[in-house]
Amino acid sequence: MRLSIIIPVYYNEENLRPLYSDIKKKVIDAIDYEYEIVMVDDGSGDGSYDVMRQLAAEDSNIRIARLSRNFGSHSAMLCGLERCTGDCAVIKAADLQEPSEMILEMVEKWRHGDNVVLAVREGREEGRSQVMFANLYYWIARKSAFPNMPKKGFDVYLIDRKVIRVLLELDERNSALTGQILWSGFRTGYVGYVRQARDVGESRWTLKKKVRLVADTLFSFSSLPVAAIEAVGALSFLGAVIWAALVLALKATGSIQVEGWTSLFIFSLFSFGVTMVTMGILGEYLWRTFEASRNRPPYIVEDEGGQEPCGKE
Repeated sequence: MRLSIIIPVYYNEENLRPLYSDIKKKVIDAIDYEYEIVMVDDGSGDGSYDVMRQLAAEDSNIRIARLSRNFGSHSAMLCGLERCTGDCAVIKAADLQEPSEMILEMVEKWRHGDNVVLAVREGREEGRSQVMFANLYYWIARKSAFPNMPKKGFDVYLIDRKVIRVLLELDERNSALTGQILWSGFRTGYVGYVRQARDVGESRWTLKKKVRLVADTLFSFSSLPVAAIEAVGALSFLGAVIWAALVLALKATGSIQVEGWTSLFIFSLFSFGVTMVTMGILGEYLWRTFEASRNRPPYIVEDEGGQEPCGKE
């Protein structure tokens, strides 16, 4: 049996050595089977890749790759999955906010038959705004796309080889692996943990990336955007019919005066806004279709290194 630990890296120069030491102490030294660590640098602008090369030189079970630019965590994880050789793989962040020892619990769940094991948050030692946004996102995802999404979400997960093959075959653009895993429907187990506050480095999880994640979830896995514009369009049409009937009735009775320009102007603006929003949503779908039709690779590897894993040291 071989365990792969995949770590996407983005501006984590200061975290990598403490992370490796933590995994070595709490996971690798506690197992009696083969392992490999696959680190993928997602176009970091700091010295992350230099540290990765140093670690690969020290441990022959570490494989590294560097993408030519920042393609996003989804692409970095795909790169790691394509290069890993384990019977199962754990995706783990490089920011030291998740306890490494829970990997042992996840492997144990997998050995008892679960194809997917999610590390579900039971709490977060983070700022109120981060917690609020995360909870809002998971609520939206659960209501619109994934009824099986844990209430407090997950970032760390284990998947076995058959799930890895499915994810690599999907070949989707502008998507998220977490959504694809939930969509796939494989037998799933859970372990709980408390997400710790970040002590080293700064988070690169910007508002733009958060909004992009919400959009990817809705447009890739849910019909909610289309249903929403259909509902707004239907309400607008109903309002127009009622307004027209009212105007005709007033005209027939001679009660209409040269008034109502304010309400007419507001209604016209509202209709124009609905039209523009509708075009924007349809444009988002067209853009994603165009992206898929170009068949560009989800990432480009600039450099890679490390040896084939040779078992536990």
